[in-house]
Amino acid sequence: MANRYSQNALLLPTVSDIPRGDNHAIKDYFVDFLKLEPQGEILESNVVIGTNFCQDAGIYEFTLGATGKKVKARYTFVYVFEDGEWKIVQHHSSMMPEEMKAAAITEPEVKNLFHLWNDALATLDPSAVTARYATDAVLLPTVSDVPRNTADKINDYFVNFLEKKPQGVIVESNVEIGHNWCSDVGIYEFTMGATGDKVKARYSFIYKYEDGQWKISHHHSSVMPEAFLGSPAPAAVNGVKDE
Repeated sequence: MANRYSQNALLLPTVSDIPRGDNHAIKDYFVDFLKLEPQGEILESNVVIGTNFCQDAGIYEFTLGATGKKVKARYTFVYVFEDGEWKIVQHHSSMMPEEMKAAAITEPEVKNLFHLWNDALATLDPSAVTARYATDAVLLPTVSDVPRNTADKINDYFVNFLEKKPQGVIVESNVEIGHNWCSDVGIYEFTMGATGDKVKARYSFIYKYEDGQWKISHHHSSVMPEAFLGSPAPAAVNGVKDE
């Protein structure tokens, strides 16, 4: 990779604050970047040609083979004719600024994201529930030991779970909001329409803003431990246990 750059090249890379102004620094950047197994595609190109130089500026998209994730960025390549080859003398790559903006969301809106998921449960359609999860979501479900880290695995879990016709309500909620992410952690209770059973569980939803929607990036649901482990012993007060 470093050999594609001119002897006096400057690289301003997408995911590093450090300008790379020599062959060693450029190579150092690609040591880490290539671990993602990137492959790029030009989406929009604007070319300028001069005497012994040319320029290509536009938008490219990378598919990262290591994760399957797709990333768009803006690029500027300036090439010079050096030692019989066209080499990159200046490469500036930057993230899409509109995607970097924080998506506004309030605490009541975060809590309402649960209702979107719960409404999807009410359809009894596994694909409708799966669609509430992000492309790289992880589900640690209440009644399965298997982590679900693909859409197919998440869908498979809900095929069986929806046979119980579950509908949930939030009993206790704790919300936190960050830059393009938010979380809702607490306790929910399900009524199983197929049997009338009620089941309480602890939950963690972490949401991220993806393709213009808030999607579930991480969902961890676990049974109430005291239900099968028993209540903890009374706490000692001033070294003396309550009897």
